[in-house]
Amino acid sequence: MSWFLALFAPVFGTLVSGIDRVVRARMQRRLGPPLMQPFYDMFKLLDKRPMMVHKLHIVLGVMHFMALWASIALFMFGGHLLYIIFTHLLSVIFLILAGYSVRSPYSHLGANRELLALFAYEPILILMAVGFYLTCGSFEVSVITSNSPAIVSMPLMFIALLILLPLKLKKSPFDAPEAHQELCGGVEIEYSGFFYEVIYVSKMTEIIFVYALVFLFAGQNILLGIILVTGSFFLVNAVDNATGRIRIDHLVKKVYATAFVLALLALGWISYV
Repeated sequence: MSWFLALFAPVFGTLVSGIDRVVRARMQRRLGPPLMQPFYDMFKLLDKRPMMVHKLHIVLGVMHFMALWASIALFMFGGHLLYIIFTHLLSVIFLILAGYSVRSPYSHLGANRELLALFAYEPILILMAVGFYLTCGSFEVSVITSNSPAIVSMPLMFIALLILLPLKLKKSPFDAPEAHQELCGGVEIEYSGFFYEVIYVSKMTEIIFVYALVFLFAGQNILLGIILVTGSFFLVNAVDNATGRIRIDHLVKKVYATAFVLALLALGWISYV
């Protein structure tokens, strides 16, 4: 089962993206695209002529996807949570380097914003892993998912993760790193055809990674995990439809003022109890 989930994580992520588009359309009272539209987009990209800036740019994009997929595989096989977070960090670094490797000002601005976003959320993910260790006595995902629900002992940490979800999923109000109206997509702007397909599939895989972290808080209670993931999904979409984008410096300040403080308070509470 683990290998199946890991192997088809990009497919599941694409399906979730299709559901996301349908839900968003209904929230905005419009018809919207069909459920399978993300899959249609993937096949359409394969028919477009690829334009390569230079080989390093392409290699970094592929490495971004492979590292992200590896982090999903580690998660599904119950691996070390810190290794999973650091592998995910490596995938983001590859993407940032890809943005810096071309001359496009939009790509550079997107890479700058992606780097600032990384500095905002990565410490909180590490604090979350430490919280799981203090609660479950291990960093192993297999151990965490065999324990009682961590949301009971770490509600503040779960709220901190909820604050990060729009940032990781490039949703309002934290979609500044991508910002299509300003940056035309940011770091992905110079990819096209099959090469952009790799970045597109990476986005779909990122969805699975983010909601897998949400599922961790349910421990061994699978039904609770489904409820947490579903509730988080609709909450993120509600916030996305009700808010506008904020500036990248405000993004960093708000994340540290809310999520980072909550994560520290959660660790303090766990240590005290």
